[in-house]
Amino acid sequence: MTTKQSHVLHVGDAEVQFYRDHGYFIYQHPLFPQEKFQRLQHFFEDMLAELPVGKRPEAMDVPHFAHRELFEWLFADEVLDFVEAFIGPDIVLWSSHFISKPPGDGKRVPWHEDSAYWAPRLDRHEVLTVWLAIDDSTRENGCMRVVSDTHGHGFSDYEPVDAESHVFGLEIVPEQVDQARIVDLELSAGQCHIHHSKTIHGSDPNASDRRRCGYTMRYMPASVKVLFDGPHAKHEVYLARGQDRAGNEYGDPMAPFVPVVG
Repeated sequence: MTTKQSHVLHVGDAEVQFYRDHGYFIYQHPLFPQEKFQRLQHFFEDMLAELPVGKRPEAMDVPHFAHRELFEWLFADEVLDFVEAFIGPDIVLWSSHFISKPPGDGKRVPWHEDSAYWAPRLDRHEVLTVWLAIDDSTRENGCMRVVSDTHGHGFSDYEPVDAESHVFGLEIVPEQVDQARIVDLELSAGQCHIHHSKTIHGSDPNASDRRRCGYTMRYMPASVKVLFDGPHAKHEVYLARGQDRAGNEYGDPMAPFVPVVG
């Protein structure tokens, strides 16, 4: 179908049903026009060059709080039209994250469900993550992997893993990861895949000579209620399209983000 900005969206009933059935979907088309995507690549390269000494490139979480320029892509019609096909017209931006694995020593992402980490903060777990490939993402450089058909639960049992070699220190216990259902989500730069917040996913370390970076843009229906911010820094969410349906408080993407600890 053709949108008001004349970009072509290659999503129909079959693609939406696949996501609903399996908890993920690979979109093997450019999400943004080439020039717009290349500007995002260059923006990321500038951010990476300014990364503080000692901070891992896998840990570039919520960059839109400090870099409001990212709303050009987070609120773009190309991505919101895509997301709307799966979750409807009332869309909230929950979060975003650059996850960059440097060549040679990119950390492994342990098997996990996003819902397990966000459990007390949302009244139901219906977050859709758009994983946009900044670089080519392959088996060799540690592409994301999902365990298909696992989005019906979302709260598995976890055990500690080595935080030095993993992006975080907990992983779903091995007996709850069905090896027969693992799917490697390989992408060319500019393509994306999506996954449900309750889908089990992770990725292998990057021992190759090529970087692997993805930009996760996380959205949910505006009917999902944000319950509280918790004991850590304030986490703003933003009404990206449509109407609020849950009585949430939304941040202003044009205003500087002011962290509040309490």
